[in-house]
Amino acid sequence: MAKYDVIVVGGGVIGVSVAYGLARSGQKTAVLDEGDVAFRAARGNFGLIWVQGKGVNCPEYARWTRRSADSWKHFTQELEKLSGINIGYCRPGGMNLCLSHEEMETRTGLIARLIDESDGEFKGSMLSREAIMERLPGIGPSVLGASFSPMDGHVNPLLLLRALYSAFKQKGGDLRTETVTDISWRKSVFKVTTTKGEVSANKIVLAAGLGNRKFAPKVGLNVPVHPERGQILVTERLQPFLKYPTSLVRQTKEGGVLLGDSHEDVGFNDGTSPRVMASIAQRARSIFPHLEKARIVRAWGALRILAPDGLPIYDQSISCPGAFTASSHSGVTLAATHALDFPKYVIEGALPTQLNAMSEKRFHVH
Repeated sequence: MAKYDVIVVGGGVIGVSVAYGLARSGQKTAVLDEGDVAFRAARGNFGLIWVQGKGVNCPEYARWTRRSADSWKHFTQELEKLSGINIGYCRPGGMNLCLSHEEMETRTGLIARLIDESDGEFKGSMLSREAIMERLPGIGPSVLGASFSPMDGHVNPLLLLRALYSAFKQKGGDLRTETVTDISWRKSVFKVTTTKGEVSANKIVLAAGLGNRKFAPKVGLNVPVHPERGQILVTERLQPFLKYPTSLVRQTKEGGVLLGDSHEDVGFNDGTSPRVMASIAQRARSIFPHLEKARIVRAWGALRILAPDGLPIYDQSISCPGAFTASSHSGVTLAATHALDFPKYVIEGALPTQLNAMSEKRFHVH
């Protein structure tokens, strides 16, 4: 039986970010991942490193998000140096476009609350239609305004995952493509049974996305997450026209334009539907009319991992010391803190009080 310091269950962006951080800290680390058959959230991630809108009514989550966004520059430099992969990171600021007066009113209140709850640490403002037109010529008449934050950015999530795999291996990490079937804990050792045998470690991190629901109870934890499908359309490569990422339309460094932001409760169906794709395309055309002539070259669906209140879930086990969980729908935004900060807590054996607000125990407070 192979023995490690830490086993990470799940090879998505969250799992490999944590595993990379553990390996770079000298921990003998294994990632156990199902491979391409997994419901990989990174496949459907829009690639936003998004601060605005995150953490209203939960200042701890807002600070955690800002910390990660501020760490991304260093994180990118480190990853690209190790992997040789340009992951397309850029932080020009981001816009949440408003297509109605109701949306303008809602975003205005949200930005004001984020500024107030952060004691001014969050940077953001509302832009009029005229101000947007100066930055994004060619927007359609349906765009009435937008919220803007200079703290936002974007990245290619698929290249990010590839770079993380490469960097993890270069730091001595062991990536094992095998499906976990059982987890047990005895005498301070975790034994993980897979389709290819058994491995063990003194510590374990559950970062298996929707699989955390099944595995968490085996180590005395609970992770009540559920799937939400999002669909994405990608156009042919176009001349650069979108300097700032938006929550609805984003242009990659290669020129392709991503269209998305759909939300569907369809269980574990990660397919696509003509109705939703048509709605996404129509909305994109109303924002940038010239996209009407662009050809759609790819479309796909993927499942987000959501807690009941939309916040991440971080926990450590009392009954099985050394077991940790990490679940979030913001795996890309939080990748920097998951790689640079979270591993320290695993190594030290205790999560910081800041993450208490994101424990599953919050659902039991009456």
